[in-house]
Amino acid sequence: MVRQTRAREVQSQIRKILGKHVYGNMYGLNDAQIANIDFLTKTVLGSAKAGNMHIIELVTKKFPGYNGIAGGVSIIALIEESHIALHTWPGSSYATVDIYSCGERSKPELAYKHILDRLAPKKHKFFSADRGNMTVS
Repeated sequence: MVRQTRAREVQSQIRKILGKHVYGNMYGLNDAQIANIDFLTKTVLGSAKAGNMHIIELVTKKFPGYNGIAGGVSIIALIEESHIALHTWPGSSYATVDIYSCGERSKPELAYKHILDRLAPKKHKFFSADRGNMTVS
């Protein structure tokens, strides 16, 4: 009985992974490409497909340019599994990507790789984290 009680205590304290968060920074991008809202929208749609994610709603915004520099773009996809966000800064040749997904079927790393392949940065930094909770009895 004591052994079963201890086993339940240990099991109740095991961290359960609820989601996967992948994100990164991309440098040395083509400024014309990262100012192109149509190209970037197709890129995010393709990333959702590549990662086996299901889009519920897509919000796109093209920001005004300044001093002759094209304005950036933000694409945010609300997905059944959570979200995909892409933000660009033409003139700085820079973009950020943030993908968070829950569930065992989605593959956020593949969604990120799709964006990486399409934008083809000269340099990038990739980060990932398992997101979850610690169940405490």
